[in-house]
Amino acid sequence: MEALNSIVGAINGVVWGPLMLVLILGVGFFLQVGLKFMPILRVGTGFKLLFAGREGQGDGQISPFNALMTSLSATIGTGNIAGVATAVFLGGPGALFWMWMTALVGMATKYAEAVCAVKYREKDELGNFVGGPMYYIKNGLSANWHWLGWAFALFGAVAAFGIGNGVQANGVAQVLDSNFGVNTSVTGIVLMVLTAGVILGGITRIGAVAGKLVPFMAVAYILAGLLVLLINIGAIGDALGLVFTYAFTPSAAEGGFAGAAVWAAIRFGVARGVFSNEAGLGSAPIAHAAAETKGPVNQGLIAMLGTFIDTIIVCSITGLAIISSGAWTSGESGAALTRLAFETSLPGFGGHLIAIALSIFAFTTILGWSFYGEKCVEFLLGVKSLMPYRVLWIIAIYFGATADLGFVWLLADTLNAMMAIPNLIALALLSPIVFKLTKEFFASDGKSEEPGGTAAE
Repeated sequence: MEALNSIVGAINGVVWGPLMLVLILGVGFFLQVGLKFMPILRVGTGFKLLFAGREGQGDGQISPFNALMTSLSATIGTGNIAGVATAVFLGGPGALFWMWMTALVGMATKYAEAVCAVKYREKDELGNFVGGPMYYIKNGLSANWHWLGWAFALFGAVAAFGIGNGVQANGVAQVLDSNFGVNTSVTGIVLMVLTAGVILGGITRIGAVAGKLVPFMAVAYILAGLLVLLINIGAIGDALGLVFTYAFTPSAAEGGFAGAAVWAAIRFGVARGVFSNEAGLGSAPIAHAAAETKGPVNQGLIAMLGTFIDTIIVCSITGLAIISSGAWTSGESGAALTRLAFETSLPGFGGHLIAIALSIFAFTTILGWSFYGEKCVEFLLGVKSLMPYRVLWIIAIYFGATADLGFVWLLADTLNAMMAIPNLIALALLSPIVFKLTKEFFASDGKSEEPGGTAAE
């Protein structure tokens, strides 16, 4: 096991090294420039379409709103609470700046992912729309590139059990045990039952649950976070100063904080930013491919909001709460650091609030990633694999809740990067199509949009 840990650790160092940072930021910036910064300038348009998209229009299984909520159910999770805290603990306050940069370019990446997902989606044997990187590689690129689609599906099917299952279940179990004394085995069983009740009904039920639970939990967390920031309002200016200063200069050791180089701020800011908003990983377009949408660009404009909401809003609140409260110098890390920041500002209440928020966030992430994983398996093995995969997914929750997941965290982080590589290559190659569809859409004021989903018909 020690040897395996060393091997995976070595691979992790490579795939999360300069190559990955250049790929994620480089492809995102290239798409943002190619789109003339439209994803940033058209955020308002995206929100208008989101609220208009509560009812589906066109082919698909779920409404555009529920497609985004399914995507957000998978992204708003431990990354927003534990991931942000880990980034600040390892990279200093400057890591938050690099999370923002990842999000700003990531909005273009997420937009392009959804455009390609709807443009190149297929119908499977059950009559359901399926899409994502494996399908836009298969249907949008030449046969020489098809192996990338298989690689993505393989990495995604395995990574889902880490990032979307074990890590989330373990996070819930640990936080409920430490805050409320709930046995990890009990948490594992309850999570299994709740998850089974949703995912056995497929994407329609996942979308319906996500459409109700995600807005409620996101708004509740944002309001609580804003209350913490209001309590610490006198320190907000200094906190922002630390973020911008330490983004470009090394963070000095202070209190329980060991200090961090600029490279650490960049590395952990980008890595945890991607872990949180998943822009470039290729996971979110799997959900957006199922949307009942007028066409690719419509869904792309809604999809890009996922990165904006997840990182620019939710992660910023967590990060600024940690820095402005002074908790970042405590020596705590992960969810315990976020809990300390909220408990310091809201004594007797803040810690429990984080425990509940983390539990709900993690549960919805389990639901969203179950769909991502099963679509990767369906691409590899066909529709007959769906029910066995769902059953295996439910069983794995118990082991995730009760096991020591040090290695699983490492493996999930590594496979995340390996999912991103084929997806980012595909997005770069398909960028002319994305730019063309976008130009036509805005030239005709959105009236030239044609539904996607005819690639395999």
